[in-house]
Amino acid sequence: MSELPEHRLKRLSMRSHRRGIKEMDIILGRYADDMLAGLEGTALDLYEALLEENDQDLYQWVTGQVPAPARFSGLMGEIARHAEAAAKG
Repeated sequence: MSELPEHRLKRLSMRSHRRGIKEMDIILGRYADDMLAGLEGTALDLYEALLEENDQDLYQWVTGQVPAPARFSGLMGEIARHAEAAAKG
């Protein structure tokens, strides 16, 4: 049986808020709150794949310490810009 779209969004939101490190809870949680409902198709699939990655790697990617893999670079840039905007205000 296929997962209902609203269940998938709820599951991904929960996974965004409950990460391994607090910094990623905040960064991905805020991003999910503001952007997740607007993601569809391949963008949502990519975000779900991103959530499978290690938090230490995600943190280095989002802070620019290490470049994100090519498949995630655009999404990580978007998440980083969102985090910067949220921090400003």
